Amino acid sequence: MLSSHLSLAVSLFFSSVVAQSCKLQFDGRVPVTLGAAGFNAPNQIFGSNNVLGQGLKFSQLVKLPAVAGSLFDVNTVPAEVTISDKSIFNGQTGFRRAELIPVSNSGTDPSTQGVKTLHFSVMKDGQRPLNLSHEYQLVFLESNDFSTNQVVLKTGTILGQATADPDTLQLFSNVNAPQLLFSAKFTPGVFHNFALTLDFNKLTTQVFFSTGTAALESVTAAIKNDVSGQGQFHFGVLKKGINGVGDITKNGVQEADIDEGIIFGGIFEEDSSTGCVSLSP
Repeated sequence: MLSSHLSLAVSLFFSSVVAQSCKLQFDGRVPVTLGAAGFNAPNQIFGSNNVLGQGLKFSQLVKLPAVAGSLFDVNTVPAEVTISDKSIFNGQTGFRRAELIPVSNSGTDPSTQGVKTLHFSVMKDGQRPLNLSHEYQLVFLESNDFSTNQVVLKTGTILGQATADPDTLQLFSNVNAPQLLFSAKFTPGVFHNFALTLDFNKLTTQVFFSTGTAALESVTAAIKNDVSGQGQFHFGVLKKGINGVGDITKNGVQEADIDEGIIFGGIFEEDSSTGCVSLSP
């Protein structure tokens, strides 16, 4: 599927993809000066109240690891989101989760209107490995009525599926009618860079991808995907339980002594209404 879409996608976007010069909708890249404690108080990057376990502060969950910046980190630094046994949000005892949400992304704001391209990079932390017998959601758009995720990046053993290799990044469409949009081996020690062009008018998603500091390349055409319903973008670690029945937010096995994390870089969203998509800094 990917190879058949590639030449079409390149031809459609060759004249409009550019180095980073598109109008920004939001910028989630972390200034060096912010520090982990800066995530606790209101700031111009991420909300300071959600999503984290009761009684926790983001400074207990966010690390600023000593790794080189991702593709789009220019004078900004990667940030790691971690989870522990205490990462129980809103009584969801079947999950362990912590996520960052861009402060301007209210659920009904323009970031989920028109045509936008979401950029982000993800990297493993070898010191805080995931337990790949579980399913993880790392990046997702949750609809404003909380009824669905319109697009979601997962890894691990996907619930209800025969996952051939759990050590894979898998990007899925709307979970109400899920289809695999793109997948890539989750290689240690390197950033995996994504750009998702989300057309909220035509209800399509197009994927761009690269690793390390290589420029993004189109890996799919615009694929039909119901991205309606607006909502909020989440960046973090949502770990689902094993063998849960019924309401999996409340049921499922979670082993003790959790110390896991994912490193993020280059988070921003741009306006692609004119076809502008940044492939390199």
